[in-house]
Amino acid sequence: MAERMTEDELRTFIGGEPVRTAKLATVCKDGRPHVAPIWVALDDDGNLWFTTGSETLKGTSLLRDPRVSICFDDERPPFSFVVIEGEAEVVDDDELKLAWATTIGGRYMGPDVADAFGRRNAVPGELLVKVTPTKTVALKNVAD
Repeated sequence: MAERMTEDELRTFIGGEPVRTAKLATVCKDGRPHVAPIWVALDDDGNLWFTTGSETLKGTSLLRDPRVSICFDDERPPFSFVVIEGEAEVVDDDELKLAWATTIGGRYMGPDVADAFGRRNAVPGELLVKVTPTKTVALKNVAD
């Protein structure tokens, strides 16, 4: 039977090892959902951070409608997942963008290339996005 994750388990699941790619759902102009994979980092307050191009569908969608949903999952039995609903905020701060892009790049690609990924993803036309959770569902051992 599925069990709720503790806060520590949730933080480890989305911010620890193994590193998981998240799936971001945004609301398209016509109301359709759009889902795309993203790299994310978690801050000490439980907010999620990611970068995306301002001209991408996810970028234009969240600029128009800040409601988002983010899913992380473990596809191995007994299966676990976290779904976070929240409000996205574009943070216009070049220093923060570089810091988070570097953190995210290091998290997914390794510390030896973190700076290169940070510089690559902290350029004009890239958005730094902070998601403040409004609802979280975190379950483990779903198939048990």
